[in-house]
Amino acid sequence: MQLSDVRDWIATLGVTAPENVYSGKLPDKQQKSIGVYSRTGSGYPVTALGGYEASSYDLKRISLLVHWTVKQREAEGAALKLFELLRTQGPFELSGKKVWCVRLEVPEPQDVGTDDTGIFEYVIWFDLIYER
Repeated sequence: MQLSDVRDWIATLGVTAPENVYSGKLPDKQQKSIGVYSRTGSGYPVTALGGYEASSYDLKRISLLVHWTVKQREAEGAALKLFELLRTQGPFELSGKKVWCVRLEVPEPQDVGTDDTGIFEYVIWFDLIYER
């Protein structure tokens, strides 16, 4: 599963216009944008007893940057909407793989302040647990 697949899925959730969902880098830092990034993790790769071949699932660690507006209430509202959408996702297919669950890695969207132009930003971390 590639980061671009996750970006395409986030774009379908309807929090912002699909063309305002990016992976890798936010070009020109458009308002009401969502950046989709790989997140580093610690520990070992998913490996069942019996080795890699016996493992039935894997995970993709994701960090979302909700880059919204100069209005804090509006920015927080968008981040909370996205968070709730992620929280309520049931099993679905993505990139030909069954995603069993979206495991949130933060208790709520994390306020990271504003960028250099005063745009409020929030971060959401989650793991996609998917069929290997």
